[in-house]
Amino acid sequence: MAKRFYLYPVWIRSWHLINAILFIILILTGLSMHYASMDNRYFFFTFESAVAWHNVAAFILTASYVFYVLGNIVTGNGKYYRIKRKKFMQKLVKQSVYYGYGMFKGEEHPFPVSERRKFNPLQKLSYVLAMYVGLPVLIISGFGLLFPEILVGQFFGISGLAYTSVLHATMGFILFIFMVIHIYTCTLGDKPSTLFKSMIDGYHEEH
Repeated sequence: MAKRFYLYPVWIRSWHLINAILFIILILTGLSMHYASMDNRYFFFTFESAVAWHNVAAFILTASYVFYVLGNIVTGNGKYYRIKRKKFMQKLVKQSVYYGYGMFKGEEHPFPVSERRKFNPLQKLSYVLAMYVGLPVLIISGFGLLFPEILVGQFFGISGLAYTSVLHATMGFILFIFMVIHIYTCTLGDKPSTLFKSMIDGYHEEH
């Protein structure tokens, strides 16, 4: 019988679900803002609706992110994100080789999930970059676009608004790719549904 242990508290699961919904809304509305037209032809949303929903979702995402950071500090969940430099590159390579080759050969996972280790080295690095670098950049650049008066007027002859717009769109695309990869790696449990089930009941099942 597989060993199960409680690893994902209610606040993490709730935040995770809300964040996923917000990201989907932001992606669909962001695409609509790029490809919809002002004369009410639409992509997923009309341009006007896309702007309104995008702004609402962005404010909720910002509040959700503050809640997430504070939650990591108060509950101690932040310890799972700490990167120890000792032999980290070797561990990163080992995990990459497993994902690229070893798991297809039935090899054992080099860094299995435990009550002390929620993420393997590659996950830890990608989550730190996504949650503590990518998401703050996305939020800050988004507020820059919403309140353009706070931006630098010109930089090397190009408006600060143009730089911010490119940065925001680029970071949004990178985080979209991160989300796709995240969903894929969540299918790598004993069954494709095993790891998704963890986000429902909070229990991780060893495999």
